[in-house]
Amino acid sequence: MAEGTPRSLALELAQALREQVLPELGAHAGREHAGAGEGGDVTFAIDERAEAFMEEFLAERAPKVAFYSEDRGLVEPAGEPEIVLVVDPIDGTRPAMAGFEAACVSVAAAPLDSEPTMGDVEVGCVIEIKSGQAFIAERGQGLEPAPRLSPNTDPSRMFWTYGLRGRPVRAVAEVLGELIDGSSVGGGTFDLGSATFDMTRIVTGQLDAYVEPGPLIVSEVPGMRREFERVGGGTVLNNSPYDLAAAALCLTEGGALVTDAAGGSLADRPLLGSGAEFQMSCVAAANPELHRRVIAEVAAGIGRLRERST
Repeated sequence: MAEGTPRSLALELAQALREQVLPELGAHAGREHAGAGEGGDVTFAIDERAEAFMEEFLAERAPKVAFYSEDRGLVEPAGEPEIVLVVDPIDGTRPAMAGFEAACVSVAAAPLDSEPTMGDVEVGCVIEIKSGQAFIAERGQGLEPAPRLSPNTDPSRMFWTYGLRGRPVRAVAEVLGELIDGSSVGGGTFDLGSATFDMTRIVTGQLDAYVEPGPLIVSEVPGMRREFERVGGGTVLNNSPYDLAAAALCLTEGGALVTDAAGGSLADRPLLGSGAEFQMSCVAAANPELHRRVIAEVAAGIGRLRERST
């Protein structure tokens, strides 16, 4: 079968993965451990079945296309593939196992040169597994469906989300505590279990921001890598490129801001990799003013944690 354009292939793969996983949402059999992925996180049975399906699908539909996934790492066909798909078959495995809405298929496409970066991603496709809602963006071509961004610029009225899976809660709470306390009554805070779902809530207008400071904490505060490894069972578990690649392009094309948690661009960060050295902090916000204020709060929180840790 013809491989089609990167857009059509990304969408077809995401839809096929969604159809494969949907009947298993909430099934307890999917909670069995099947090993560990390339990045060190637990691979559940539901993950392994999705990864195996993806590998078979691409071997049949697009045998000349390389792919990178959480559990398989980089898989390159014979020859010189021109395209790499960066795939998270289930972003939000734990919500998926619980039968919740916060689980997505994430597929990004980029040219495969020697060292592709986040800025090289040309197509991003995210599909919610439970609802089937799809988001697809091409660089320079905008986002489908049309975004609905929140105009809120006040952190005290912010509806926003963060992630605690594999992170030391006390350290993250020190960094985000003022934001959480400040918005807990006038706004709302959530840990929904999926970075991709979290981020796409910004372009639906349901949330104002997504804040993930993990890698910044590790790099800026002495002793924190050891704490992350303690919670992660010997591995640092933060967002890897496959968690962010598709959603970041969707948000950028939808008019939102996406940077690391210090306000720096993600464009030059490596696209292919899963270890701690490839992981990225992230602040995504619906508008520049809110983004600026959140970045300032994260910086203050990092300062508090550094003082507490010395």
